[in-house]
Amino acid sequence: MVARHDLTTDPRLQDALLQARRGTAFFARKLNELSDDELDGDSLLPGWSRRHVVAHVGYNARAIARLIEWAATGVETPMYLSPAARNQEIDFGATLSPIALRNLTDHAAVHLSVEWRDLPDANWGNQVKTAQGRTVPASETVWMRTREVWIHAVDLNNGATVGDIPAPILERLLTDITSAWKTRGTDAGLIIAVEESSIRYGDTSNPDAVVVSGPLAAITAWATGRGTIPNTPIAPAWM
Repeated sequence: MVARHDLTTDPRLQDALLQARRGTAFFARKLNELSDDELDGDSLLPGWSRRHVVAHVGYNARAIARLIEWAATGVETPMYLSPAARNQEIDFGATLSPIALRNLTDHAAVHLSVEWRDLPDANWGNQVKTAQGRTVPASETVWMRTREVWIHAVDLNNGATVGDIPAPILERLLTDITSAWKTRGTDAGLIIAVEESSIRYGDTSNPDAVVVSGPLAAITAWATGRGTIPNTPIAPAWM
């Protein structure tokens, strides 16, 4: 009989799965607040309607589920055939009827949750490859999904804000973003200071660096391109 609870016994992974599922529920709530006609409205992402955001989140769940199937079976199953195929999939999904689009996100989320649930401890360390070509353990897929659902709930442009995202997720997200900037060298001359923390990110050895400071939610909104801070430069691209 298939287990009705997560097979993993790792408490940190269990907590991470809980955050991902809470984010999925939050996204679903903000989506369900929208009428079918409102799906045609603009999202916060340039060039994307709310339909595009919903389609992306649905297909992203399917793509991550493929990675878990890879971890479970050892058979390489990439997230997408190519970046072009991913984009075409989203564009197609955005044309679905409202009920089909809603069903896509609901069913894909449930399927991913089941794939996670049924993956035993021994398989969570198995290596899979992200759409960007990074090789990561299957456990990383939980964070990949967590980030998607919480941020894109904001992108639905339906009242959700970065401030609705739990602080531990914002902290990890900010670490990801500033690490990406450092890797690309785009953080030169920039220091990010979060009021709730003594940790500083960015070009901390540069005495002439511009310091961007503020509450965690405001800083993360700015860093993700989903908010502004007065008298500060636009944040470097992170994706």
